[in-house]
Amino acid sequence: MPETTPAPCAPEAVRRVACIGAGVIGGGWVAHFLARGYDVTAWDPAADAEEKLRRLVAAAWPALEQTGLAEGASPDRLTVAPTLPAAVAEADFVQESAPEKLELKRALLAELAAATRPGVVIASSTSGYPMTDMQTAAEDAGRLVVGHPFNPPYLIPLVEVVGGEKTDREAVEWASRFYGVAGKSVITMDRELPGFIANRLQEALWREALHMVANGEASVEDIDASITEGPGLRWAFMGPCLTFALAGGEGGMAHMLDHFGPSLKSPWTRLEAPELDRKLRDAMVDGCTEAKGERTYAELVAARDQGVIDVLRATGRLGDTRR
Repeated sequence: MPETTPAPCAPEAVRRVACIGAGVIGGGWVAHFLARGYDVTAWDPAADAEEKLRRLVAAAWPALEQTGLAEGASPDRLTVAPTLPAAVAEADFVQESAPEKLELKRALLAELAAATRPGVVIASSTSGYPMTDMQTAAEDAGRLVVGHPFNPPYLIPLVEVVGGEKTDREAVEWASRFYGVAGKSVITMDRELPGFIANRLQEALWREALHMVANGEASVEDIDASITEGPGLRWAFMGPCLTFALAGGEGGMAHMLDHFGPSLKSPWTRLEAPELDRKLRDAMVDGCTEAKGERTYAELVAARDQGVIDVLRATGRLGDTRR
């Protein structure tokens, strides 16, 4: 990858963030950065963008107060710039959240790379485009990365970070460190993947749901309840891989795959299952072993059970029986 000018400051020293695009995602980013104590400059070409953005921040602020504000955090630290160059002139980091149109993203990222100070990392909130496809028009493409959030960005911790073919590895590492400092839970991806990780998992479930509704196999209400009253309670704190590992009892993922692996060929979904060869089996077993760390099977079960109880209680579906 080509070398770029070092970033003007360390991730821990960022003071001003520019948010380009002030819709639902861009506005959510603005609220998040304000709550973390940053000065934020925003820009959006829409005539009523500032009015809508300030309403969004005001609506989000009570929730942010509940989650805890950084020292000095205030909506008053938001500035809405009249032009894109003015918005990024003093920025230490740029978050782009324009509509999901590839040509628009290409042109905008090229304009941002030209207008921003040398070395400043620019991240795109794209939901699925690889950065390789978006950075083609930028002369200084080495500092362009994907920083994919989940809605609302001010409450959902996850951000997926990945570069493109022209992105410097240092820019990816800088962005991942910055997001961590800014209070996000970061997945730094080793390679590009359309839709990234979480969206691909969401999309698989969503497509199967649409098939069931289209074929009259389940209602929308049934589908939603099947998640909120079922596996969603466990996924909130453990995820699908460790959840299935517990289904194998003390034998863990190895026993689960050896015992239930043949069901992958059953018609439980319209997705074609991958071949469960030794390489895939061992990768899943090793991954779950690493994820569970030093925790025993009993400790994992206890953590899962307590997590389900906490989620049920927090959502009002379990009476508080504590005395």
